[in-house]
Amino acid sequence: MHDTPGGRRGHRTPGLPLRGRVAVVTGAARGVGEALARSLSDAGMRVALLGRERETLEVAAGSLPAPSICIESDITDRAALADAARRVEAELGPASVVVANAGIAVRGPFDRTAAELWQRVIDVNLTGSANTARAFLPQLTATRGYFLQIASTAAFGAAPMMSAYCASKAGAESFALALRGEVEPDGVQVGIAYLHWTGTDMLNGMDDDPVLAALRRNQPRPARRVHTADQVARWLTQGITHRATHIYAPPWLRWCQPLRPLFPAFVTRITRRELRDHPSALSSPAEVLGTGGRVDWHSYQAERGFMPGS
Repeated sequence: MHDTPGGRRGHRTPGLPLRGRVAVVTGAARGVGEALARSLSDAGMRVALLGRERETLEVAAGSLPAPSICIESDITDRAALADAARRVEAELGPASVVVANAGIAVRGPFDRTAAELWQRVIDVNLTGSANTARAFLPQLTATRGYFLQIASTAAFGAAPMMSAYCASKAGAESFALALRGEVEPDGVQVGIAYLHWTGTDMLNGMDDDPVLAALRRNQPRPARRVHTADQVARWLTQGITHRATHIYAPPWLRWCQPLRPLFPAFVTRITRRELRDHPSALSSPAEVLGTGGRVDWHSYQAERGFMPGS
């Protein structure tokens, strides 16, 4: 057992360096996923990039220094993920590291969010993570590997206007904790990464909402800082290297764990004040945040015969 700069104590299997081994990263077309794929490749891993945007994936994979493949795949499609797992093993070898990173978010009041859109966030962020684990667990068992679930400080304290995202991240955390106890006897380690404000286009969309912007503005100064995707990827890579049970990005988040019971009351107090000042927020339409989220939602609609944006 040992500590890492970005994580808490974790078991590490002797003789399991990253170099020469295989990593799978979902949601790897852009943002943290793309940055992490690059960081792991720089560490000498062969990387499989999974995502919904073929051309963007190909560009990302083509820039990596180590051998890599990209696979266009919807993580809510179990058959497609099973095919992706077979391809990874055939072309790169069995995965030693699998990162369930893919996620989307919707901003807006619950009652203004279409039920199908709300469900899609849960399906991608929670069920998609479970599908990813199911598809690659046989390989991780064979390699005595490491599964990393990307969670969020949204699991610490749920933010109004983000009900689907917060519910999905809290659920993903619980899923990973339950999975950990089941697979540790087989030598598979499960880690959970808690990401705070990260400079992606998803965050830009959140800052456009007065209530969500107020939640960030009222946090202590260090907690308001936005970290780049590259910096977050470096913290994640450190944690992956040490098979950390928990990774915090930024590292000081570890000290927030004992304070989690206090966060809901803090969020409620700020939200109540902001909604008094901005009552129109409760009547605003729901909005999918970030380019990756919009691509997923439009693809989902197209596959079911709906017009994008409907």
